[in-house]
Amino acid sequence: MGIPVKLEVFEGPLDLLLHLIEKNKIDIYDIPIVEITDQYMEYIHAMEREDLGIMSEFMVMAATLLDIKCRMLLPKEVNEEGEEEDPRAELVEKLLEYKMYKFMSYELKDKMDEAANVFFKEATIPEEVSQYKEPVDPRELLVGMTLEKLNAIYKSVIRRQEDKIDPIRSKFGTIEKEEVSLSDKMLEVREFAREHRKFSFRNLLERQCSKVQVIVTFLSILELMKMGHIHVQQEELFDDISIEVQTDPESWKNLTEFAEEG
Repeated sequence: MGIPVKLEVFEGPLDLLLHLIEKNKIDIYDIPIVEITDQYMEYIHAMEREDLGIMSEFMVMAATLLDIKCRMLLPKEVNEEGEEEDPRAELVEKLLEYKMYKFMSYELKDKMDEAANVFFKEATIPEEVSQYKEPVDPRELLVGMTLEKLNAIYKSVIRRQEDKIDPIRSKFGTIEKEEVSLSDKMLEVREFAREHRKFSFRNLLERQCSKVQVIVTFLSILELMKMGHIHVQQEELFDDISIEVQTDPESWKNLTEFAEEG
């Protein structure tokens, strides 16, 4: 009675060939086909005694190895380019491809094992914490904004206002003093912000009918920036300034320090 031998389990014929190559420390690009074929056939004979149900793929590879072994004994064939063809080339290509896929499968398995040890928990942040907003820092709102940039926009708008004046007709009539309060102008800007969450600084100033209106509107924007109600941004020097409303205009109750609301 023979001693039972437990064979290593391989996923397929390429897995077995790769095992034999690594076991014998063989260069995969220069496989000693005779030696590998003999070892492969020994394993096949052992499998025949153990399980015939999984033999088909292994037998196909055995036939392939025997075919390569025979072709290695014959004179080498020459291709159209005059180069000698290696009967092992196709087998080497398949082994390299299989080796790459096998390595990738090990990498994926490691990732799955790592993921199995990671636990996720849905956020349970109290409502009062999730709704908390950090106080607005006026310095952050003015990042990148300099007096030079603001002055350039202001001069540009004033120049446009002056261009609208008829140089002849403007000399006629009575010049009256125009009084515009900062508080009234801030309330006017608030009304405008209720309808426009984002608007152009230049367009806002161009809506004004006089130089005094432009100046007071300019000062109103500066005050609202300091209060954190609006945020201004300018991409390039001399570009238009974009104004974006940061808080609900309905909550601008602190404007009462400038005027009594009607």
